[in-house]
Amino acid sequence: MSGSRATLATIPFFRGVPPEIARRHESRATWLQAEPGQLILDFDDVSDDVFFVLTGSVRVAVRTAGGREVILTDAAPGQFFGEMAAIDGAPRSAAVTALHRSRICRLPAPAFLALLADAPELSLRLMRVLVTRVREANARILELTSLDIRHRLYAELLREAGPAAGDGSRAISPPPVQQILANRIGARREAVSREIARLLREGMLHRTRGALVLRQPDKLARAVSEMLAD
Repeated sequence: MSGSRATLATIPFFRGVPPEIARRHESRATWLQAEPGQLILDFDDVSDDVFFVLTGSVRVAVRTAGGREVILTDAAPGQFFGEMAAIDGAPRSAAVTALHRSRICRLPAPAFLALLADAPELSLRLMRVLVTRVREANARILELTSLDIRHRLYAELLREAGPAAGDGSRAISPPPVQQILANRIGARREAVSREIARLLREGMLHRTRGALVLRQPDKLARAVSEMLAD
């Protein structure tokens, strides 16, 4: 990683903060560049910095005691991670790795908390982000505890797919890697591979050079809803 000068005003989370407040804490920020595959944070690290993604993307994942990885989310530009340790001081609960070359701002916990105190609107902004994450986590927990692998895969494909085209189909571009899908839904790659092959045979999915197309996303959504209702 290498550092260079930038400003907090370039970070979406801090937009609207009075310039004098941003400047008061700006000297404590460090601007970093992470290369693809670079580990930014590891599970159980005792650091408490907060990280803001400006460009690129990073992956947040947890590991089981046996070393199996479960992907929690991918953070895109405008998103941030590490705020939990800044708030409660506990060790890191997940590992974060750069997916692409990423431009990141690192802000120490004391500066982050001081900014929240100086600009109360940021506290409400943070609470809204955290509430959204809790809702998303609750939805995933419900899927993991109530759905079999087939329907968990349906739910994940629907989550990753883009908006509907004129014929009602939805595409995931670039096509998802089956091991990554498996890591997202807590399954083995072989099980995901079998389900993808079945959906392709049945015409529910169509693979193109640059995308995996859900031909009948409404049917997949109904199948998930019906399983959750049982």
